Amino acid sequence: MRKINDRSRNLGVFMEMADDEIIICRCEEVTKGEIRRAIHAGMFTLQEVRKFLRTGMGLCQGQTCGKLVKAIIARELNISPNELESSTGRAPMRPIEMQVLANERKEG
Repeated sequence: MRKINDRSRNLGVFMEMADDEIIICRCEEVTKGEIRRAIHAGMFTLQEVRKFLRTGMGLCQGQTCGKLVKAIIARELNISPNELESSTGRAPMRPIEMQVLANERKEG
């Protein structure tokens, strides 16, 4: 974790790559380039990238993109993906009509 928390290191100039337009997080439509730019802007952990770009916060809760985002961060920081702390998964939440809850109470 020491390497990740060292904010003084220089990642170099951000250089666009040919595959930066690939969508990594389909739920939130976040591209590889957006993730790489966030890292170069100083977001070095999964939680920081998640809070900034909403990666892994869509319907799948990172089940589709989580490993990809982790790999991109690790590659940009030149560390092993195992050195990154995993993000916390949560059950997907959806809006529900009050009528559904009211009907459930009548039945029970």
